[in-house]
Amino acid sequence: MSHTAHIPSHRKPRRSSSKLALRAGVAGGVLSTIAVAASPAQAEPVTETIEMPTLTNVDLSGALSSAVAASAEATQQDALVQDLRAQEDAAAGKAAKDAKTAKDQAERKAEAERKAQEAEEKARAEARERASRTAERTTLSASSNSGDSDGGSSSSDSGSSRSTATGSAAAIVDFARAQIGDAYVMGATGPNAWDCSGLVQAAYRQAGIDLPRVSGAQSSMGTSVSLSDLQPGDILYWGSRSGSYHVAIYVGGGNFVGAQNPGTGVVERSLDYDSPSGAVRIL
Repeated sequence: MSHTAHIPSHRKPRRSSSKLALRAGVAGGVLSTIAVAASPAQAEPVTETIEMPTLTNVDLSGALSSAVAASAEATQQDALVQDLRAQEDAAAGKAAKDAKTAKDQAERKAEAERKAQEAEEKARAEARERASRTAERTTLSASSNSGDSDGGSSSSDSGSSRSTATGSAAAIVDFARAQIGDAYVMGATGPNAWDCSGLVQAAYRQAGIDLPRVSGAQSSMGTSVSLSDLQPGDILYWGSRSGSYHVAIYVGGGNFVGAQNPGTGVVERSLDYDSPSGAVRIL
């Protein structure tokens, strides 16, 4: 036996080619796994398609200007509507206020007219009552004068013997006395207010006689008579006959009825209260 037969060899044993192939395959798989892990994850593919609107040749600035103008016009229209409504509300409020004011004024006027009518009716009633008492006294006086001891002759003192009116004179006197209590208003001709010549003209119209409107022309009518020979219905005047400034109607018993002034209105007064300048007779 050789002296080297029991010395183990230091050479590695050969590996078979199959083992080397297996190891190479394993190593390649590991390296592939590491490479896949180290690489970034791939995104999932997009499966949904979004269609974008296709822009044609449109003037975008013109469209924007039109939109702005339409918005401004709408805003202006809304402002005009609001202003119109405000004006309508203001007009309605003013109309309601004016209607209430007119209603209040109408009610106050109606109340004043009612009171004035009541006062007028009361004054007329009092005037008729006074006229009735005056007529009674005049009748009694005339009857007493007719029975005097001188054979029934009556005296003529300021026309007292002619105090009982008849015919046309009675119509004139009765109308004049019926207006006692009415107001005096310059230029008025009735039916509830008079001036002096307006009352005389209306009284004579009851007898079918048309007189001029003004006092100067009225006192120029007929014939002049003495104040001591008056009879009911004669026209009394103050001032000159052709230029008188006031007229009245003699009603008998030494009294006259006339529209005197704004303070007294239509009254019956004695000749002694305001002696006239003269008288004319038309009947």
